[in-house]
Amino acid sequence: MNAAQVAQPDATPSLRRPTLGFTLGKYREILIAVAFFLLFDLAVLVLNFYVSFQISEDAVSINLSGRQRMLTQRLSKGLFASELAVANGPLPAPLADELRLATRLFDETLTGFRQGGAVTGGDGKAVQLVAASGPKSADILARSVALWNPWRQLLSHATLTPDDVRAAAAYARTHNLALLGLMNELTTDLESAANQRASQLRMVQTGGIALALLNFLFILFKFIRRLRQSDDAIEQATEETREILSVVREGLFLLTPQYTLGTQLSQSVSTILGRAVRPGDHFLTLLAPMVSARTLDDARGYTDLLFLPHIKEDLVQSINPLTEMAITTTDALGHKHQRHLSMRFNRVTADGEIRHLLVTVQDVSSRIELEQKLQGEQQRAQREFDLLVRAFETDPGALRGFVDRSEASLLEVNDLLRQVEAGSDAKQLRRIVDAVYRHVHAVKGEASMLSLDLLTATAHQFESQIQTLREAGTFAGDALLSLPLPLEELLTRLQALKRSVLRDRAASPPAADFSVPMTALVARIAQEMGKPTQLTTSLAPLTALPTASHEALQKVAVQLVRNAVVHGVEDGRTRAALGKPATATVDVTLHRNDTNQVELVVRDDGAGLDVVRVRARLQALGWFKASQLDEMSTAQVLAQIFRPGFSTATSAGEHAGRGVGLDIVSAEVRRLGARLLVSTKPDHGTTFRVRLSA
Repeated sequence: MNAAQVAQPDATPSLRRPTLGFTLGKYREILIAVAFFLLFDLAVLVLNFYVSFQISEDAVSINLSGRQRMLTQRLSKGLFASELAVANGPLPAPLADELRLATRLFDETLTGFRQGGAVTGGDGKAVQLVAASGPKSADILARSVALWNPWRQLLSHATLTPDDVRAAAAYARTHNLALLGLMNELTTDLESAANQRASQLRMVQTGGIALALLNFLFILFKFIRRLRQSDDAIEQATEETREILSVVREGLFLLTPQYTLGTQLSQSVSTILGRAVRPGDHFLTLLAPMVSARTLDDARGYTDLLFLPHIKEDLVQSINPLTEMAITTTDALGHKHQRHLSMRFNRVTADGEIRHLLVTVQDVSSRIELEQKLQGEQQRAQREFDLLVRAFETDPGALRGFVDRSEASLLEVNDLLRQVEAGSDAKQLRRIVDAVYRHVHAVKGEASMLSLDLLTATAHQFESQIQTLREAGTFAGDALLSLPLPLEELLTRLQALKRSVLRDRAASPPAADFSVPMTALVARIAQEMGKPTQLTTSLAPLTALPTASHEALQKVAVQLVRNAVVHGVEDGRTRAALGKPATATVDVTLHRNDTNQVELVVRDDGAGLDVVRVRARLQALGWFKASQLDEMSTAQVLAQIFRPGFSTATSAGEHAGRGVGLDIVSAEVRRLGARLLVSTKPDHGTTFRVRLSA
């Protein structure tokens, strides 16, 4: 036991020494290398700091000496411009300010080179300028001062007179090049001193690089594991970036100055653009099939602007033309869809250079659609308000009569649509559609006459849907399923007008003279069509007729007067060429004839009915063949103008082109059991007569 206790102290050091020796041996070389490296680096850093400080001072001196060269030319140029200016008047303030600024900067910097101190730098901030050392620099500065002082004295006056300017300009012509040469010599001398210091630094750096390279080669394998760990960390970061780009909802990619996409882009880019997008694709080529040529040019111009370094990024963000860009995409079935995208651009800079643009793409179709809906609602509310205002301005009796007639007419439309069944034949559906068309057109005509623009527009939209069915050529019960919606909208607005305006006007007096709203209607249509027209009326017997006859003749008069202005009368230029008065005339009279019949006469002094044009239109519509038309008399041809769908207008509008106005006239005449007579004479006008036994 004692022997063991004596032997143990000798055994423990023998185990520890090898361990300690192995540890030191493992790291001895690198520790020594690191120690020398640190000592060397410390020495190099101190020297670098000192030399760098000197180089920084030299850079300031060289820059400012270079500025001195520029200032001599700037001052001379300003003086020559000022000399020209004072020849025609006083010295302009901008030129005077330029001369003072150039004089102050040159004098201040020249003093700084001689004595040292703070001077104004190139960025307008104060910099510390060390006095130029060396006999050559001192000699250059002395000669420069000798040349500069007389020039400075000429420019030092508070107010530069024309004589001062001319004297200074003359001095500049004589000594400008000499002073410029001295500044060039100063710059050269300063650069020489700086180069000498730079050479010293390069020598030190060369030695440092050599030793650093040896140290690097020695310790490279020691840190290879750490480098591998760094690679693993980078790979992990890259993988995280991929994961982010795979789930981010916005489209993200980098755009190069050559308009190509960078190597990394989010998966949402393809989804948002509706097509496959790959790294390296050309940005403008991607946009070309989806946007208009103007939008493509705007995109090119805006991206070019962002790559210009002198353009402030914040200032051009507000003019981004792609914040609400409309695009057209095509799905797998070939259907085109219009959407709106927002593209925002941010600069990616490195070392003060714009390397890329980070493009963020978002689908803003929902927001744009919501904004459009809100705008539509605001416009609808404004139109409804205008409707109420117009209704309050309308004669109460005329308004009540219109509302009652229109409501009854639309309810009849509702009854007609209820008759439609899945098995209804095409002829029956055609008759129903034509009847609905007549009712809606009559409502539109009266609303237009009373200047109820919202109801006129609503009825016009209803007409457009019916016209689409008529132009389709084939009728089926299912095709009419869309008509109850516009009918309900028109009825709703009519009933809202009835509640809002007529609620407190129950005791309204009878309608005033029907000629007043008709005159307003003619004036509005004439203005829109560019056909100056005067309406004359004589409708006194109208109020004595039974209500049914009164309302029917009123509808007929509205349609015939509208037809006369739109189709009958010529424009002012045509009338002048024919020797007619510039203002056309439409006469509407109601009287009892010799046989005691009530006779409504609508006469215009327009072009008359063009039988040749009517024949051509009938053939174009496919209603008759050319041979059939040749066998028809003039009266038979003209009788076709009262058929549903016939119109000679080249395009449909609010006042014409639907082929339903004269159809209403014909239907009302038949309902009254009256006779309709038409007489026409080319270039003299047309007369419509409705004779009713009453």
